[in-house]
Amino acid sequence: MRQNNIWMNKNLVKVLKENGVAVMPTDTLYGIVGKAESEEVVNRIYELRKRAPSKPCIVLISNIKDLEKFSIILSEKQKEALEKYWPLDSANDFQPEPVSVVLDCFDEKFSYLHRGTNSLAFRLPMQIGLQNLLKETGPLVAPSANLEGLPPALNIAEAKKYFGNFVDLYIDGGEIKGKASKVIRLKNDGSIDVLRD
Repeated sequence: MRQNNIWMNKNLVKVLKENGVAVMPTDTLYGIVGKAESEEVVNRIYELRKRAPSKPCIVLISNIKDLEKFSIILSEKQKEALEKYWPLDSANDFQPEPVSVVLDCFDEKFSYLHRGTNSLAFRLPMQIGLQNLLKETGPLVAPSANLEGLPPALNIAEAKKYFGNFVDLYIDGGEIKGKASKVIRLKNDGSIDVLRD
């Protein structure tokens, strides 16, 4: 995996904390990222990507407690099920593939995020550097860096063709040929549906 220090960029932290939008490597592909708790930032990302307004974005979190920021309280069964996908114990060495987890979110305050679906998708990246960035900035929406319907940018040059000067910062992590994360739906009883493998 890429070096963890790519995310330890003071300028990146500053831009994101000040409600800017950046293109940077995530744990899967280049993402166009911004603060998930800012409606203005989220709407700006939708406009830049020309993303279908009804499609929620995936939210990157630094740890499971971040879910509470979105009025989501997990049941014990959900926590048990999540342990297969996200190492909730930091002493755990296993490095699972990136998995985004769709959870119910009925709080109308977050309708700008869930877009009327009453659910949100979250991902807990395994890279310590990315987790540390998220601890500094708070949760980030992170759709792939491309316009709706076009292929994800594999490098910064391709991302710049999509977004030009309309984003505040580009962080170059070289060529990234990752793939989008697996997506699962986690129900209240702990059962799981795989939405994208």
